Amino acid sequence: MNRSDEWLYQEYRARRDSECLRVLLERHRESLTLFLLGYVQNREDAEELMLDAFAAAASGTARFDGRSSFRTWLFAIGRNLALKAVRKRRIRTVPLEEAMDAEEAEAEFTVLAEERRRLLYEALSRLPADYRQVLYLLYFEEATADEAARIMNKTRKQIYNLTARGKAELRKHLEGMGFGDETG
Repeated sequence: MNRSDEWLYQEYRARRDSECLRVLLERHRESLTLFLLGYVQNREDAEELMLDAFAAAASGTARFDGRSSFRTWLFAIGRNLALKAVRKRRIRTVPLEEAMDAEEAEAEFTVLAEERRRLLYEALSRLPADYRQVLYLLYFEEATADEAARIMNKTRKQIYNLTARGKAELRKHLEGMGFGDETG
């Protein structure tokens, strides 16, 4: 289907068209899971939270009011669920390296394809959560500053500050891993 996310969601809500929900899930499952992985640092927990976010959207527990894109709204639901889970300590956070077994790591890095990208993810995992999330949203998900602000429940100015600080911190980690000025 070449329909917009917003149209698909409204169609699902109006007619309970499961095909519309399936298309939305296909479009956003992987990116939402990777986004949530930044919070919980465990693939299984991130996938469970991704499904919980879709369940909240599908059931109408969370209401889409159209003030943002469907994707921004869905990511905000996921973020809220992840923060709630971490606060309740329902999810045990572990370093990203420990969370992936050899097969998962191979699959992840095959998708990323090149060594520099893997090292970038490793450096990102060392950043504080807000820095990691804003950089992921802006540069991997290609979200706008306004979308990132809505997802992270921050102001646009806070997003710009987090981005600048996150990039500076990321640069330090990359330089510590042996990358020179060409990484900037």
